Amino acid sequence: MALRRNAAARSIGSALAAGLGLMRVSFARGSRWRQEELMLELLKQLALMTEEIHRANLIQHYRLTTDQLDRASDDSALADASSTLDGLSEVKRRQMMYANRQFGALVLAHRVGALDWDQLLGHLRVLCRNSVFAEYWDRTVEHRRSLPAESVDAKVGSVVDVMLEELAEDPDEWWVVGSVPEPPAHE
Repeated sequence: MALRRNAAARSIGSALAAGLGLMRVSFARGSRWRQEELMLELLKQLALMTEEIHRANLIQHYRLTTDQLDRASDDSALADASSTLDGLSEVKRRQMMYANRQFGALVLAHRVGALDWDQLLGHLRVLCRNSVFAEYWDRTVEHRRSLPAESVDAKVGSVVDVMLEELAEDPDEWWVVGSVPEPPAHE
């Protein structure tokens, strides 16, 4: 973890050092046009670094969440504290937590750019064929009602709803279930 932070800090530091070096050269020459061009390039680089930091924060948040789920899976007292699903055996609760984790990993992969929209839909189609996931999805419908409609999670959730409905109607056509709406804008 510290190694990743140090690598990120070095790359950010290197980018800033390079940018400052270019600025010094540009300002020394006195070219107004070159200065504006350089500032635009620095702004682009800053925007890219900001996006990368956002993706790194999403990944770190997911790691923290999965660490908590791992601990809860290993300790029934923690599972009782972290689960809002009642009336489940210990085995069933672990399955529900794992289904949540699988779904979360797919959504995270899409949000950080590892899966494009079509790839995400393909993985979700396969996941929806799993009866444990379908049960998890049914049991957690109330959890999703509070999501802002414009959020990535809500939009992906509505796609999963359609997939599961269509799968129930015709399970033999699982690879084509779920209409393909426009991908949501990344948060």
